[in-house]
Amino acid sequence: MRLYQLLIDSARTWPEALAVASSQERATYADLDRLADRYATALAARGVRPGDRVIIWSHKCVAAVAVMQAALRIGAIYVPVTGSNPPARLSLIVDSADPTLIVADGEAAERATDADWSERLTSFPDLLANDAAQTPPPPYRSEPDDPAYILYTSGSTGTPKGVCISHRNALAFVEWAAAELEVGPGDRLSNHAPFNFDLSIFDLYAAFLSGASVHLIPEDMAYAPAQLVRFLHEEGITIWYSVPSALSLMMRDGRLLDDPPTGLRACVFAGEPFALPQVQELRRGWPKVRLFNWYGPTETNVCTSYEVTESDLERDTPLPIGHACSGDTVLLAADGAADEGELVVSGPTVMLGYWGRERQEGPYSTGDTARQDEDGTLHYVGRRDHMVKIRGHRIELGEIEAALTSMGSVADAAVVVVGSGVDALLHAALVLSSGEQAPSLLTVKRRCAERLPTYMIVDRISVRDDLPRTPNGKIDRRQLAADLKAGEL
Repeated sequence: MRLYQLLIDSARTWPEALAVASSQERATYADLDRLADRYATALAARGVRPGDRVIIWSHKCVAAVAVMQAALRIGAIYVPVTGSNPPARLSLIVDSADPTLIVADGEAAERATDADWSERLTSFPDLLANDAAQTPPPPYRSEPDDPAYILYTSGSTGTPKGVCISHRNALAFVEWAAAELEVGPGDRLSNHAPFNFDLSIFDLYAAFLSGASVHLIPEDMAYAPAQLVRFLHEEGITIWYSVPSALSLMMRDGRLLDDPPTGLRACVFAGEPFALPQVQELRRGWPKVRLFNWYGPTETNVCTSYEVTESDLERDTPLPIGHACSGDTVLLAADGAADEGELVVSGPTVMLGYWGRERQEGPYSTGDTARQDEDGTLHYVGRRDHMVKIRGHRIELGEIEAALTSMGSVADAAVVVVGSGVDALLHAALVLSSGEQAPSLLTVKRRCAERLPTYMIVDRISVRDDLPRTPNGKIDRRQLAADLKAGEL
């Protein structure tokens, strides 16, 4: 089985069923299948061949989904990049992925006319401008371990890393998840996550596997609580999947629990810890809705799962991440206590590797620590390094720091997270170059916006004479965070 086959099969079985919907457009399975064929023909005519990369730089729309499917149908590898990413960051991804073609929506295309890769750039309409009544190429017979897509995550050196996922990797998760949630043709799935975030893989492909519909939430609505709650009701969503911080906002500011959605039967959250009191409040408010806590880095997608039960209403410790799933094996590499250590994953969902680097061989060490209780249930403890998650997005603080130190006035910088959950903020401590004036917060935000996605823009800054260091000379982020929390700066 290949990923593209899911849509083709559903288009044959449920041609008139709704496949993808957004605020402005809706496409049946037959519509999406035909559009994917047209784009596949156009990509091939532009010289895209099996194994080539196609970057899709766009806000959420039906065309973006169709181009993903088109790339798969001709054996190419698609690389989704959110349309709000600035051209400077896209340049880093282009340098890494070396795409044959970059397909963009109109807004993104207008921002990149001077880029040195602009000759490889086309828009969705332009790609079909010379569309003729041609027979689309037959689907390329990809091997299960051929790359299907690359998701770029934040990199510790300031350069994004491309997580390369095969058909086998994705399908192992999607097939497990669809079975676990019993997704069927009558379901209506939400798509809260951007397409370059691994949560979106379930939204799209579980729908295509089952003949369900997926309803795209635009980027500007992603953290607008009242609009999200209205969307949940108006679209008749039956399965919701998002980061916990979105649900927290919907509960706190969107009055989510005032009027329970009648059609909702499952709510899944992943990407970051969900505060126990809020999980318990959600469970009390939605006693008939199945609640799941899923865990897994981009490199493995979801590798553990925990279903919330009535007994969790009496819990006074954080929600577990559960047991291995998706056919994976999850072990603890103990470095102290026998029941605690780094989470190590092996199995069918483990990535092929980082694009342009050596292939991943053997188990994947997540960098997350966990403990295992007497029942074998896994409980998340925290990160081993300084990678953090903000509103579900995995962020290497080094990438933000690289953007900050590109300013002439900044000699050194360290970024830490202050607060937690929806109140978490990125605070940058700056050491100025000799004789330089401190930049304003607005100036710093502008520099971040030029080089980083919006969720990596710093919220606060402070200026220090130097940064706290550990005995081996590394920045002591724990001490810096403690200083900030104590108000010493």
